[in-house]
Amino acid sequence: MKGYTGDKIRNVALVGHGGVGKTTILEAALLATGVISRLGRVEDGNTVSDYDPMEIEKKYSINTSIVPVEYNKTKINFLDTPGYFDFVGEVFSALRAAEAAVIVVDASAGVQVGTEKAWGACKHDDIPTMFLINKTDKENVDTSAVYEAMKAKFGPALVEMEEPMSDEMKEALNEAIAESDEELMEKYFSGEPFTPEEFNNGIMKGIQTRSLVPVFTCSATTGKGVKEFLEAIIKYVPTPKHHPAYAAKDASGKDIEVAPDASKPTSAFVFKTIADAFLGKISLLKVVTGKITPGMELYNARAEKAEKLGSVFFLRGKTQGDCPAAECGDIVAAAKLQFTQTGDTLCTKDNYVAYPPVSFPEPSLYMAVEPKAKGDEDKINSGLQKLAEEDPSFVVTRNAETHQTLIGGQGDIQIGVITSKLLNKYGASVNLVDQKIPYRETIKGNSDVQGKHKKQTGGSGQYGDVHIRFSPSQEDFEFTEELFGGSVPKNYIPAVEKGLRECMEKGPLAGYPCVNIKACLYDGSYHPVDSSEIAFKIAASLAFKKGIEEAKPCLLEPVMHVEIEVPDEYMGDVMGDMNKRRGKILGMEPISGGGQKLIAEAPQAEMNKYAITLRAMTQARGSFKMHFERYEEVPAMLADKIIADAKAANEE
Repeated sequence: MKGYTGDKIRNVALVGHGGVGKTTILEAALLATGVISRLGRVEDGNTVSDYDPMEIEKKYSINTSIVPVEYNKTKINFLDTPGYFDFVGEVFSALRAAEAAVIVVDASAGVQVGTEKAWGACKHDDIPTMFLINKTDKENVDTSAVYEAMKAKFGPALVEMEEPMSDEMKEALNEAIAESDEELMEKYFSGEPFTPEEFNNGIMKGIQTRSLVPVFTCSATTGKGVKEFLEAIIKYVPTPKHHPAYAAKDASGKDIEVAPDASKPTSAFVFKTIADAFLGKISLLKVVTGKITPGMELYNARAEKAEKLGSVFFLRGKTQGDCPAAECGDIVAAAKLQFTQTGDTLCTKDNYVAYPPVSFPEPSLYMAVEPKAKGDEDKINSGLQKLAEEDPSFVVTRNAETHQTLIGGQGDIQIGVITSKLLNKYGASVNLVDQKIPYRETIKGNSDVQGKHKKQTGGSGQYGDVHIRFSPSQEDFEFTEELFGGSVPKNYIPAVEKGLRECMEKGPLAGYPCVNIKACLYDGSYHPVDSSEIAFKIAASLAFKKGIEEAKPCLLEPVMHVEIEVPDEYMGDVMGDMNKRRGKILGMEPISGGGQKLIAEAPQAEMNKYAITLRAMTQARGSFKMHFERYEEVPAMLADKIIADAKAANEE
């Protein structure tokens, strides 16, 4: 595959609901341009785009893949994105590398949830957008009805574009073109027709400003409309040179704008990382300025390290093609970069520039992973870190308190794929379990107790005696002393405090850490020979256990602040479900563009798999964010069960 200049390149992300035929459209385009001799099928696992073993097994796209299509002396770099919502991070990274997006719609299904989400993502990124209605060959398909439904949902900017154009279509386009330019608006209202150049430029400008959203139709399985679609992309999609100046930062951290220009020093943005079984790590680069050639050395702006681009190549699915040079606007792959990660910028050291990283959604579902085989912990941790490099939309954390390794993602499908890859790629088999809740123990009352440790065994004995008052505190732990007359020597007071602090780590109710306790050492006694620091430390621990048990101990649970965004029609179901989770509704706010934001608080224990429930309740239209707010007392009936379960687990 030869290198192309920026004016002969188009970068287009294919997005939309799962199963609408994005991958098959690319098969049809490759067949139409002579790259393949027969149409691959997702069901048969033989498509160019879905080449990952996991994709072949699951029969749906999991990763964004690059599929260049060369047509009419132009290279269209298609970025084929997954349709399942769990892999939305792949969509976000693909949109960062594209100059336009094509939302694919199934003619037999019409507007689906994934269609709406894709439109929202394109709108958020302000990216030029087209629609392609696929599967028009299916029986009982009414393309006009689908188009009208799309227009009702997404607005009047949608305009049908087919060859040959009907008079009605031309009139709608003329109106849209007029709105993109004041001079053309005057010409339109004076009744003067546009020249062919004005017409084409007007369409391109309208698409670029999103005042015009063309709608095309095709049948990927029969090939009808596929070449016409490719011609429309070449004709109307903005070239990389038409991309607005890129936001960036210079070496001093100052905000700057960088215009795409082949004559400028090289800079490129890493929008995706692939973990290849044979080549190792592959970084996908969008060349923003200058050009990239094999063997050149660039500077990693984040890592502040030089990277030598040894192996550089073009990708088409998993197939690698020679890359003599990749110019401004092109997409290229580089293997085995030592320091580079997704979101990094590569530039020349003398012309430092850093482009903002891809913004990935926060994980909404966390699960704990436990090894099925003893001794696999290192293998699991190493594998998860490598998989996180490939897919930064999931995170790996270690909870020091519960000693669990947690993986967080967008849903159970993504987490299931991660654990399958962990087994297939790295030979580590894991069980998925709920994350443990970090409960706390505290007291609601006061107590006044004695802790006395006395032991005599032949030689020197052990003696420590303390009198301590326990009461609730606003601080995690508060220690004071009110000793008179040297009842406890000053050199033993730190040992008393240390003994109490160690006890705070594991409360007497269920072994959870204690919080909000004040301990006042006010009396005691000692032995001139047998007393020691360890004796007073043990005495303090005896006092702690007795004192907490007498001061109305209780269990606390973490309460989360939750913000849920849902369409109006699901609000009743979501509120009812939140009440069942012991949640408190704090308020509602309207969302621009429709829907409501529900603000609530709920115990963490009730929110473990909320992502799955919310998706089911709202047909995947709902989303939420959650963060820790505070600790509150667990209701008595629930506390008894939690304490019993914890004691049983400790006994195992």
